[in-house]
Amino acid sequence: MPSFDIVSEIDIQEVDNAINQARKEIEARYDFKGSKAEVLWDKKEVTLTAEDDYKVGAMASILQTKLHRRGIDIKAIKFEKIEEAGGRMLRQKVTLVQGIDREVAKDIIKLIKDSKLKVQPQVADDKLKVSSKSIDELQECISLVRGGNFPVPLQFNNMRA
Repeated sequence: MPSFDIVSEIDIQEVDNAINQARKEIEARYDFKGSKAEVLWDKKEVTLTAEDDYKVGAMASILQTKLHRRGIDIKAIKFEKIEEAGGRMLRQKVTLVQGIDREVAKDIIKLIKDSKLKVQPQVADDKLKVSSKSIDELQECISLVRGGNFPVPLQFNNMRA
């Protein structure tokens, strides 16, 4: 039976490259000379640390630009509030969103069911598996979900005939 998966994944290597580019730009910028601005990356979240709001905001903007240029969807990035880090430093955490959570999966399934397409969506871990007897129905389903407005970036893979 033909099927495909709806997933929300980001390329960690591209994120790593974007963070390295952002670090280089921050080191080279005149307004960051002599400051303690720092970008830390632990494969799950990015931490931006600097002396004031302006520098943290500029670092966030640089990071967002570099990620976008490397093909990372902005919906996959969640900026948290700026907080104090001690020693007159400020910190902002940037979380990378991967996987489809239950609420978003329910919204996607509702959209598919309301469309009356002859497909069967089902949740499998942090992805959705959609199957049907007709490949044309699956392609219509992909178009339908692409047109939806969801809070996470969606990709479609493992199309099997």
